[in-house]
Amino acid sequence: MSVSSVPASAQLAECPRADGRSAQSVGVPGTPVLPVLGDGIRVPLAAGGEIEYAALDYAASAPALGRVWDDVSAYAPYYGSVHRGAGYLSQLSTDLFEQSRAAVARFVGCRPAAEGAPAEEADQVVFTRSTTDSLNLLAAALPQGTRVFVFETEHHASLLPWRDHTTQVLGAPRTPGQAVELLADALASAPQGPRLVCVTGASNVTGEFWPVAELAEVAHRHDARIVLDAAQLVPHHPVDIGELDVDWIAFSGHKLYAPFGAGVLAGRSDWLRAAQPYLAGGGASRKVSREADGELAVEWQTTAARHEAGSPNVIGAYSIASACRALAEAGFDRIVARERELLRRLRRGLAELPEVRVLSLFGPDAPRVGVVSFVVEGWNSSHFAAALSAEHGIGVRDGLFCAHPLLRALLGAEDADPGECGAPEAAPGERSLNAVRVSFGVGTPDEHIDRFVAAVRELVREGAKLNYRTEEGRCVPDVASAPRRNAPTGEKTAH
Repeated sequence: MSVSSVPASAQLAECPRADGRSAQSVGVPGTPVLPVLGDGIRVPLAAGGEIEYAALDYAASAPALGRVWDDVSAYAPYYGSVHRGAGYLSQLSTDLFEQSRAAVARFVGCRPAAEGAPAEEADQVVFTRSTTDSLNLLAAALPQGTRVFVFETEHHASLLPWRDHTTQVLGAPRTPGQAVELLADALASAPQGPRLVCVTGASNVTGEFWPVAELAEVAHRHDARIVLDAAQLVPHHPVDIGELDVDWIAFSGHKLYAPFGAGVLAGRSDWLRAAQPYLAGGGASRKVSREADGELAVEWQTTAARHEAGSPNVIGAYSIASACRALAEAGFDRIVARERELLRRLRRGLAELPEVRVLSLFGPDAPRVGVVSFVVEGWNSSHFAAALSAEHGIGVRDGLFCAHPLLRALLGAEDADPGECGAPEAAPGERSLNAVRVSFGVGTPDEHIDRFVAAVRELVREGAKLNYRTEEGRCVPDVASAPRRNAPTGEKTAH
């Protein structure tokens, strides 16, 4: 059975590499690189009226690409069980699922088996639920006695899964070179045995690139392996496992312009083949029999299926592969160039406001993706984000971004209680113990960045128009009160 039986709009063509070598170089346009769902959606303002929604929370969940949604819709009538049925739709769905795996492998540069080695020694693509799920799967597959090295600056998804292993948490480096030195010193002084380094590719707080290739070189020099949390990197920049020389990468579909519910762990197969299945059940097992003593004997799969028990999320896998194809065909040269221009406009606008402090680990000149976090003098960040939404129709994120140790270090609030939803409150005029994050991507219009900068300027200089209060842990407008302007900076009404 061939996937070519599906209508052309749902077929998964050859997916180019993420470096865009198969895509023609395109100049920087003034419009989004690719259309996304939700473009042009209008939302209500608290004081009345409607406005086009500016979705600037891509770092949490990026809107799905229109092309991905079209591909999934075209396939949906052909939906069938995977690896289970003899029927036409089941065989077709199985073919599509496995072609999606191959497409993702090409996109991230998975390495083939060495010459003369069994095919199962090639890098594997395991479909999971998310980046968090991928890293927990890898944590469950680590050999006994593995020592894990991780910087405290990581997202909780890559900071917390290793708690059942001996974990060495490294401090917050202030330069990329210092990060490399910290890791080298830690590995040099650590006991012998299996070792794993976990590091992000781009910070979900500051957007800054981490020196992944350099950290991988240090790790391998000290007989350690390295896994890359690429959740914030793959939507914005080409990622190639072989060129970076990392052992695994993990990322989520919902940050890669695909719908919720699917993720990827890709990389070396040996530890995954040797480990007990992440989940025990159908699909992970090759053969199950009852022995004479009544015990069950199980022969597990040696491929990625070993860790994909149960009916797989074929639509999730296909949507990730579709997104990979769309991004690669658009060309990462075009994506990177346009996001760099949007970032320049954004940071230039914020720099004109002395009350705004942009957070950075490696310094203001450090290269980064389209993620910027900041605090505003005299404002609680939850209050500020709520005003952006209620009064300007702009969606951003506020809080500690599931990176509590990093935010506390950047804000100088090591003892801050994260409070409800990771967003501690502050009294009027006090420094905020959380931050505002604005993030964008391939579907962001220039106008949304300009609107955001203008809204920040208005709030800083004129204050909010409404009063705000805390309701169920969130800051919301008090629509029962009359519209008003807050007092000058330093006396703003907190929620």
